[in-house]
Amino acid sequence: MKLHIRHVTRYHYSQPLLYSVQSLHLWPSGNACQTVIDWDLRAPAPLFLQPDGQGNRNHSFSLLARPERNLREIAITATGTVLTHGVADFVDAGHLPPPGFYLRSAALAEPHPRMALWALQVVPALVAARSRGDQPSIADLLALTEAVADKVRYRKGSTGVETTALEAFDWELGVCQDQAHVMVAVCRSIGLPARYVSGYFHAADEPELASHAWTEVCIDPEAGRWLSLDVTHRGLTDERHVRLAAATDYTACPPVKGLRRGGGEERMSVDVRITPV
Repeated sequence: MKLHIRHVTRYHYSQPLLYSVQSLHLWPSGNACQTVIDWDLRAPAPLFLQPDGQGNRNHSFSLLARPERNLREIAITATGTVLTHGVADFVDAGHLPPPGFYLRSAALAEPHPRMALWALQVVPALVAARSRGDQPSIADLLALTEAVADKVRYRKGSTGVETTALEAFDWELGVCQDQAHVMVAVCRSIGLPARYVSGYFHAADEPELASHAWTEVCIDPEAGRWLSLDVTHRGLTDERHVRLAAATDYTACPPVKGLRRGGGEERMSVDVRITPV
């Protein structure tokens, strides 16, 4: 599927902005899952490319505004076309971190004994395979995906960007970010390397999911083979998914993150539009 994407992030300020520095994960990379046909990223100051060590394209900019400019709004715009291949089972490129890197704890996706016990109850075959040192089957991982979707029901507005996997697990509700974090944390809790993925999802009847999140689980560490799973849609990712960045959790690859001086109260708006070409 060929998809055209336009992603606009606007910051609105009640007082003049004096200084802003922003880090952006808004440039997808080509891989087995997709081919980037064209892409453009615009910001109110020159952009600098800074690869982040996890294979993602990270850009940054700093903006110094004179008070007389009375700058009260800035916009960051990413646009481009991506050809998706509908691939959910793939091998990592050789320059990426080894799978063991994604067993480590992360602020929003920390392994926990209660999650391991829960996994034993809902997918005993998967946990038994891990205890024997066997690699997981795709069927077992799909069963775990279904179980997490049942455990953490999708409810918009119920959590925030700082909600941890354990909190969403205990509250039993969240959005796609929380469902992805819980899936990552459960996998790590039973010894499976897993990472959080940010990206886009095209569905005409679900525009609120245009900005999306899912999970990649390593099913063969020696070969660097990964499986891409979408808890929100209860299955493997497909040609509707466009991968932006993957990391240990959301805090390591947010689309936009920054600091500022001045500006008073801040309001952010995001508009993501995806159109089949």
